[in-house]
Amino acid sequence: MAPRRLLSVGEGNFSFAAALSETLHPSTSLTATCLQYPTDFARDPVAREHLQRLHERGAKIRFGVDCTRLADAFELHDRQFDRIYFNFPHCGRKAGVARNRELLAKFFQSCAEVLAEEGEVHVALCRGQGGTPADNPTREWHNSWQVVAMAALGGFILSDVHPFSCEAVPGYKCTGYRSQDKSFHVEGAVNHIFTQSLPFVGLQPRVFRIKLGGQWFSFPEPEALAGKLNRGFLEASSCHPIKTINEKLIAELGKAFPLKRLTCSFPLLPQEGTSALTSWDCDLSAAFWVHLLEDNSNSEPLTGGTTQDVEDFLESFSELSLPKSPGRDGKEEAHEGIYGHAKACLRPSLLVHVQAIIQAPDFLPGSLHVLSGPVFRKCLILPFTMPAFHETLFILGFNQNQKDGCLQSRLDHLKGILDSFLTQTFPEGSKLSSSLEFVFQPNGKDYMINVKSHNFGPDFAKDLIIGSVTIPATSIIHKDQGFVFVSMNLDLLAMLVWGIFDWRMLWTFDKRFLKNFIPGKIEPFKSYSLYPPSFVHDISFWLDEKKEFDELEFHTVARAVSQDTVISIQFLSRFQHPKTEQVSLCYRLTYKTCDKALTQQQVTSMQSQFRKEIQRRLCVTPR
Repeated sequence: MAPRRLLSVGEGNFSFAAALSETLHPSTSLTATCLQYPTDFARDPVAREHLQRLHERGAKIRFGVDCTRLADAFELHDRQFDRIYFNFPHCGRKAGVARNRELLAKFFQSCAEVLAEEGEVHVALCRGQGGTPADNPTREWHNSWQVVAMAALGGFILSDVHPFSCEAVPGYKCTGYRSQDKSFHVEGAVNHIFTQSLPFVGLQPRVFRIKLGGQWFSFPEPEALAGKLNRGFLEASSCHPIKTINEKLIAELGKAFPLKRLTCSFPLLPQEGTSALTSWDCDLSAAFWVHLLEDNSNSEPLTGGTTQDVEDFLESFSELSLPKSPGRDGKEEAHEGIYGHAKACLRPSLLVHVQAIIQAPDFLPGSLHVLSGPVFRKCLILPFTMPAFHETLFILGFNQNQKDGCLQSRLDHLKGILDSFLTQTFPEGSKLSSSLEFVFQPNGKDYMINVKSHNFGPDFAKDLIIGSVTIPATSIIHKDQGFVFVSMNLDLLAMLVWGIFDWRMLWTFDKRFLKNFIPGKIEPFKSYSLYPPSFVHDISFWLDEKKEFDELEFHTVARAVSQDTVISIQFLSRFQHPKTEQVSLCYRLTYKTCDKALTQQQVTSMQSQFRKEIQRRLCVTPR
């Protein structure tokens, strides 16, 4: 829909507003404003001509409007502009970058009060002023106006950039500060288009209520996973790219195998049932543990409808996983109240379900059994490692005598499907291409599925592990049957197929993300948040001599406190005091968002909280 209410601020001689008015649909209203008053234009015939043209076209004109205090100029009923223009802002004369940053910051904060929910703010800046890679050449960040960081103070993100062209608005002539004759140099100028960000508020971990064995229990969402449990990306009604790529993968494999799709349970494993994890090389030290507490309250769950979903997921799971003990009649019965203060872990891999699946009475050798669901594991903060992702597990049983030929043909078929996904040519001629290989593992029987991709730039041209092929020892299952388990990381696969540069984008709550994906088509992902600034903070601390430092937990605390805005943790140095022999470590944290406005003040607050949390949880002493 075309914007209906436009606002132009900081007009000099009103040439931009006059030229713009000539291009508008009759139903679109334009309000042109300037800081000066009518008397300031008494001796400017050009400005008077433009004002006359605006009057004739029905535009509204406001004088004495301070663009840093727009709410003062417009009543509540007269706000909600669809687009606000500010061309070549400047404090005037020899104002330095600091004063012009302040002008931009106050302008964006003012825009937030008068802009419609899906409105845009267009800011044109001279070459180099913005401080983004869109400038050519790019000015050093500290010497620029830092327009994206200033916009964040008003809750805005940069959603698009393009060269500013005076020819696009015939008749426009930019003037200097307060309509001075000296104009700005617009060659190489850039138009920055900002939109409103979702508010950056602390995601409070939700409390889930679940029903196991007829008894209700509750547990809090781990802080490092806030907003990631029970998102429903794979549900039938979902249009998420993770669901799309999963369905495409299953459909292609279904052309070669009879399929049997399995329902995935809620990803909660009781402590007593985690013995299965070690047999499939799942590292329990990296699992997220939660405390299950008996919950006899009759109140509505805090998760707003989550209870019913969780209860449905756990219907079959609870029958299989609750600890059993012999009953008086010889039958097994579940321990009542055993979860009063017990621990459970969130499933780190779908492989934990393998044994139950292949030992089920309805398991069909020769059919491809498919299980898809979310998994969770602690991990270091790196570009392509994620604490939560969606996994699809393919389980195939075959005659052991036909193992070699059967297995190789199946792997070749899978490689062909993945190769077709990872090489995409789009209508405009662009191409996403990745090379894939199955890497034989040292144990002599398993494979890792590696991808080398250049879709994310030279800094990320490295091998990504998007899956694995596990061939278990036959003695574990059946002597006459062979099995192969193929695990795929759907999140990484979706990132590679659509060129999604940041895994965190898959978990955004911003509705604009899903608008990128058209049913039945695969087109390159276009981010709605461009060039977010980075904020760097160093931290050093003394170690507790009696306790080993847990670097994985250090990263997990950073992830939780920063709400996944820490994108890098770099070890800088180790120092040992010459007298006390006490050891100190120093790390550098880099904060950066992919979908929200983030300010220096917010980062400083998170860094302060991080210092407190590592002291409390890791028993270190910040310096």
